[in-house]
Amino acid sequence: MAVRLLLMGILAERKEKMLKKVFIVAEAGVNHNGSLLIAKKLIDAAAIAKADAIKFQAFKAGAIVSKQAPKAFYQKNNNGLKESQFVMLKKLELDKSSLKELINYCNFKKIIFLASPFDLDSIDLLRKLGLKAIKIPSGEITNLPYLRKIGALNKKILLSSGMSTIKEIKAALNILTSSGTKKSNITILQCNTEYPTPFEDANLKAIQTLREVFKVYVGYSDHTLGIEIPIAAAALGASVIEKHFTLNKDMDGPDHKASLEPDELKMMIRAIRNTEKALGNGIKKPSKSETKNINIVRKSIIASRTIKKGDVFTEDNITTKRPGNGINPMKWDRIIGRKSKKNFKEDELIRI
Repeated sequence: MAVRLLLMGILAERKEKMLKKVFIVAEAGVNHNGSLLIAKKLIDAAAIAKADAIKFQAFKAGAIVSKQAPKAFYQKNNNGLKESQFVMLKKLELDKSSLKELINYCNFKKIIFLASPFDLDSIDLLRKLGLKAIKIPSGEITNLPYLRKIGALNKKILLSSGMSTIKEIKAALNILTSSGTKKSNITILQCNTEYPTPFEDANLKAIQTLREVFKVYVGYSDHTLGIEIPIAAAALGASVIEKHFTLNKDMDGPDHKASLEPDELKMMIRAIRNTEKALGNGIKKPSKSETKNINIVRKSIIASRTIKKGDVFTEDNITTKRPGNGINPMKWDRIIGRKSKKNFKEDELIRI
């Protein structure tokens, strides 16, 4: 329970401005290939990489696709043409017992368990399993009965917006909120559903657009290759980053090839955390680390030759040189024309 409450705290304590800490979801999806052993190894890898959460999928193949439904192009490319989408998905189902076991294992590993339900019965299943947050996949954003059922749960919601328009997102938000979910509990994820997503289609600037239009928290669900784009999304203010990962890209399955391997996941998370640090608080002032360099790097007004008491300071007998612990050169005009009250040697700091 304490672990799952962490997500609530992170998602709830947001301001309209950028968060100091991005919530990172390692998307296992169906990369477990129907094996609980592989699923647990994915949990291990996500925990080692220091992801905040790991996300799986909850569905019944017969409830989401007909037996004649074709595969997506990326599924054909990654998983072959021999079997239908129904047969492929049937092998990837996780039943109640399996999901419960994975939840318990996540609690043991101190990483938050998340899941995306793809049908109405799976929504009920996740509710019974006590999940505090629900991820709505992009394909369900126009599914009114599905949205209404999730909205009535009044959970934290991550809403993926792949393939959608502003009008469709607005309609989905209206259904969720009118069904009982507070708008403040909803995070929209900018997303593109091509696997892998071409860089030019990631449209990271939509993160700002969605924030301005809907006044909600906005994150990014990534399907590009590599780690650069989610890092850039974090720099642009994404409050949540979701990224597919696998144990091995060469494994059989529809999503492995567009996923990160464990070492890449570590690199991405480390880079996002470093990016967070680099973003700072927006207040422009000398940092703690550079303060010691001020007097070394800046300059002071200094004698460019011997100056005797009573001499007038002119541009011929003073100049600016390091160190910076003397008179600030911005006071140059206040020094020029004054009489010296003492003798100065060449390169001596001018003191008034």
